[in-house]
Parts: sequence; structure tokens; C-alpha cells
Amino acid sequence: MDFCFNPLQYKYPSRRSVMYGTKGMVCSSQPLAAQAGLDMIKKGGNAVDAAVATAIALTILEPTSNGLGSDAFAQVWVGGKLYGLNGSGYAPELLTPDCAALKDKTAIPERGWESVTVPGAVSAWAELHKRFGKLPFAELFAPAIEYAENGYPVSPVISRLWHEGLGVFAPYKNNVAFKGWFDTFTENGETPAAGKVAKLPKQAGTLRLIADSYGEAFYRGEIADKIDEFSRSTGGYIRKSDLAAYRAEWVEPISIDYRGYRVWELPPNGHGIVALMALNILKGFEHGSKDCAENLHHEIEAMKLAYADGRKYVADPRYMKAQVKELLSDEYTAKRRALIGEQAIMPRPGNPFCGGTVYLCTADGEGNMVSYIQSNFQGFGSGIVVPGYGIAFNDRASGFTLDPQHDDYLVPLKKPYHTIIPGFLTKDGKAVGPFGVMGGYMQPQGHLQVIHNVIDFGMNPQEALDCPRWQWIEGKKVMVEAGVGEEIINALRARGHELIVTDDFIDFGRGQMIWRNDDGVLVGATEPRADGMVAVW
Repeated sequence: MDFCFNPLQYKYPSRRSVMYGTKGMVCSSQPLAAQAGLDMIKKGGNAVDAAVATAIALTILEPTSNGLGSDAFAQVWVGGKLYGLNGSGYAPELLTPDCAALKDKTAIPERGWESVTVPGAVSAWAELHKRFGKLPFAELFAPAIEYAENGYPVSPVISRLWHEGLGVFAPYKNNVAFKGWFDTFTENGETPAAGKVAKLPKQAGTLRLIADSYGEAFYRGEIADKIDEFSRSTGGYIRKSDLAAYRAEWVEPISIDYRGYRVWELPPNGHGIVALMALNILKGFEHGSKDCAENLHHEIEAMKLAYADGRKYVADPRYMKAQVKELLSDEYTAKRRALIGEQAIMPRPGNPFCGGTVYLCTADGEGNMVSYIQSNFQGFGSGIVVPGYGIAFNDRASGFTLDPQHDDYLVPLKKPYHTIIPGFLTKDGKAVGPFGVMGGYMQPQGHLQVIHNVIDFGMNPQEALDCPRWQWIEGKKVMVEAGVGEEIINALRARGHELIVTDDFIDFGRGQMIWRNDDGVLVGATEPRADGMVAVW
């Protein structure tokens, strides 16, 4: 018997509690993916095996946000040391500002071949496993292949995002380059409703090729050949040579001290540095209460100033004029902090030369922890899907600018400004744990708010994620969740903030975190704005 109900409507507030475990924990935006990761730990794998298996499963279980054509970033705590991995791709060699499709344009389109960079996620899986994995690489693919072939029930938030994707790509339905999207992600012109079983059999075959070749088929074998062929036949720019030259890159994480804790992000081309710049500014203020207009005013103003700098200076590090140490210096931070007064300001970049995403986190009983994020960028990404293989390409090239004076100007084989950022927290040289908030340009803003909630106001991980959020949009415009409260909203408006109050939770990102307490017990939480789950052992 079917009950008639709305799986996206929840009239009454509910409460989630933090979860505890000792042998392993996986937090993900999709319950089946979290369980797939935890199964790897139960089979004798570690936190890295769990993270990779969860990430692979998410390409099937949450195709609205990521896929086989995604990019990925990770921070990995192993043996008392933090490692960083940049799995973002670069612009194809043939994609130039003066190519026919971009001539006379002021911005790169958000959809189509012009928006595609070389995907990095598959290489990231392989590099993580080669360095730290325990289980056989192919074993990590088993859950994803099972769900792709035999199906899975679509969760409520994903059903909504899937349907919205149909609207996004409807104008491209007669474009041969987009035919693969409709063939792969729709059935009889429809997308699956919540609770309906979805199958993605094309991806199953591709996953087997990747698993059996340790990713080589994707970059230098059969899949690369197919990508090259499809790109050439539909006006694309990617060639097999672009894929063959790619490897995910190990990098050194960057950090700041925030009230005795170290907050870690990955260096540019990602904008994790924006979160660090904002926290640097914010730590110069003292706040007695979370739920007051002054506190939110300082948070918003700090983020606006950091973002203004980020959009001007963050790019592929080979092309950045400003360096990380300059942007995070005490001298420059003090100058930016001094701009914050009682009223909202218009954000402007300073001069530092004075001196649609999935996030997951894992931990195991051995002390290893992973903060991992994977994304196509805007929803399904570019809308370009390789027929027969189910590879949905990202639209990361739209992050480039066509202004030749800008550090993020489009150059072949250059990496674009990237929005996905995995966070990590340590104290006194020991891991506290991974954290992350999904949602494009919401991500540094979510990192700032979560860290502020935990460290300054002593919130537990679940409470920190539950707390009503704000999101700076542009200028003095700020979107806030209705739960912020009318008194605070009125006070912020009196300070000059142009507020948009909404109860649409999608706009404020989704997130997860895991802490390890002094007794070695794992403490996990997941986003109340999504279908997420903490899988614990």
C-alpha cells in the first residue's frame, strides 16, 4: 500500500544527535554511500579505502552533484601527518580565449564543451589508494557497480535536484553534444521521483574499466579514446593527449592559528584560503553570544573582505601575483580588519603586497582520517555526457575569466579558480578531525560559520551544522535562513545589510564532520539540510 506524502516537506522541526564510534565512521550526504565506505573498514580497510569507496559510490547515488567527470580534493591524516591532494584538472590545450566559440564573449558559458576541464577525480582515487590504501583497488568499486546495475531508491533531496537538472538542460535537448545527458539521466523524458529506483548501467561498465586498469583506461586507454572521439565529433576541445598528461597532485596544506587550534585548507587554485583569511579577520573580535546581530555582522563583513581578495588573487598558483603568506600575514589581516565598523560596507579587494558538490569524511580505529570533496561544479556540470559510458563532465572552465589582466585568465593547461574545499582541524599537533560544507561559493562561508560555532561557542558538531546560516551574495546583499530570528534580522538591516530571508535549505550548503575526542572516540555529525548519514562502527 502506498502512502501519499511529500518527502521534501517537514512541517515540524526534528533533532539529530551526534554519533559515537571507535572502530570506524563515515559521514556522507547519501546514506547508501556512507554504508559503502564503512563496509570497507569492516573488511579490513582503512579510512582512505572508505573515502575512495564512498566517493566512487556517490558518482552513482548522487549524480546531480558529481560524476566520473568530476574534480576532487582531499586532506588525509595518516601517521600523525596531514597530506593534501589536488585532484582538479586543467583547461584542454585547444581551449583558448580566441577560439571560435569564445571570440567576442565576456564570460565562458556555464554549459557545453567550452566549460569543461580535464577531470581529476578518477586520478585522485588512484593516487589516494596507491599511497595509503589497504584493500585491493577494484574492491572499492563493488558497491557503486552494484547500485549502477541493479538500482537504488533515489533520496528526496537528490530527486529534487535531478528534476531541476532537467529544466536546466531542456534548452539543449536538440544539441547532439547533450544527447548523452538525456539518454543517461532521463527515462521517457522524466527524472526519478523520491523513492523510485534508478539504474545507471552505462556507468557500471565504465567503473569496471577504471577498476581493472587502476584508472589508466580513463586517461590513457579505452575510455580516453572514446572521450577523444566524442569530443572531436561534437565540437569539443579535450583530446587524448590532454588526458594522458594528467595526474592528481600532492600538495602541502596551508593553515592559520585560530584561538589555539590550527585550521587547515588546501592551497590555491582552490579558495580554501578565503576561509582562512576570513577567520584571521574574525579572531580579532570578541563575541559573547552566537545569537546576536553584532556577531553575525562581524562574520559577514570578514567574509566579504576575504572573498573580495579571493576573487581577485586566487588562481592556479603558477599565475598568482599575490602569495599565500602575503594574504594570510598579520599585517595585511589587521589592515582588512580595520575596515569593519558598525555598518555594512561594499567589499573591495585590498593590496596584499604589504609584506551541485559532495563532501564526505572518514575515520578508522587506527587514527587515520580523511576530508574529501568531489564535484561537477554546477549541478550535473557541463551537460556533456559521453554516450555509452555515462561520463558527465564538469563545468569548471566557467571559473576562468576572459579578462587578460586577471590572474585567473583562461590559459590552456592552466587550472581554474576552484570552489570545492575539504577542511581539517588540529590542536597541539594532534588531529581533531575533518569537516566540510558543500555548495559552490557557500563553502568558505560554511567553514567560517562551523569553525566559529565550534571553537568560539562550544557547540557540538551536530549543533554547529544545525545552526541557522547566512550566505553573502554580493555587495551588501546577504541571504539568511529564517531560523536566524526576526530581532537579529531587523538589527542587521539597521546596520545596512540587504537581507533575503528564505526557508529553502538547498542554498545554504550541506556538510559533515568527524571529531576524535581525547579518549580516541569518534564523534560524527551530518547536515540536517540533506539526506546525509553517519555510518558508525
